[in-house]
Amino acid sequence: MTTRDHDVRDSETEPSGIATVGFAHRSVMTREVLDALAPRSGGVYVDATLGGGGHAEAILASSRPAGRVVGIDRDAGARDAARVRLAPWGDRAEIVPGRFGDVRAVLSALHIERVDGLVADLGVSSPQLDDPSRGMSFRASGPLDMRMDPTQGETARDLVARLPESELADVLYQLGEERRSRAIARRLKRALADGKLETTADARRACVAVLGDRGRIDPATRTFQALRIAVNDELGELSRLLDALPDVLADRAVAVVLTFHSLEDRLVKRAFRGDERLEPLYKKPLVAGDDEVAVNPRARSAKLRAARRLPRETDAGERE
Repeated sequence: MTTRDHDVRDSETEPSGIATVGFAHRSVMTREVLDALAPRSGGVYVDATLGGGGHAEAILASSRPAGRVVGIDRDAGARDAARVRLAPWGDRAEIVPGRFGDVRAVLSALHIERVDGLVADLGVSSPQLDDPSRGMSFRASGPLDMRMDPTQGETARDLVARLPESELADVLYQLGEERRSRAIARRLKRALADGKLETTADARRACVAVLGDRGRIDPATRTFQALRIAVNDELGELSRLLDALPDVLADRAVAVVLTFHSLEDRLVKRAFRGDERLEPLYKKPLVAGDDEVAVNPRARSAKLRAARRLPRETDAGERE
């Protein structure tokens, strides 16, 4: 959900020389996240998409000496890397397995009623994209998997096998905005029937057969996005997170959400503008500056929206 946590990590908030093994990254728009959250000592914050821990670490550094961060991620590899990175912060950092859409239940299990801020950096991380065994990318051949948690749920290949061709086409069109969705779905199903849909290279080959191998973006881009979103229920997770925000945020606490494609951004925009309990901080989403994009090209598609939880005495339910 989430590109999130990309390339090499930010050294500005580094408390020690500990290296993050196997999950090197640079978190997107960290300065803008901190400006919106304004972390303070004694506050409790959630990094709902922990990844390698870049945003969590920045929040911990900015909330010295007593701010706390609860980091949530369903990827065990990300949690392991974050534990290494956040170890110098001791018990100020708590790392929890889980889905970001379950933030309400996660906090309840920790006996935390409300938090002073939350950040969610959606999408897939660079380490996940760069590991062929995860099957997230068409750049290198690997199993057609795409699961954020490789131990649970159906793979992308399972999804293609389970859905009728017409429903698969709908997934590609709705989640990937792929205009040739019906032809690509037909090709994927044919490859599956022929025993030729085992790897990401096989799936890309089906896309190329329909779209050709020319153009500004790779012909498999939209199809892979759609399959990944469907496999991980990313839009459903986001909707559940947005629904939970007014309950889990303390009065005047801020939620920051970084999105990387229009489907996500549309949901966040609608939630922040349509809920009377939330007040958007910005009229338009913030985007990464040229300097950051030059260092981390994947930040180019990032959009940051933030909203503040209005005091509860203004809620209609509180006034009645």
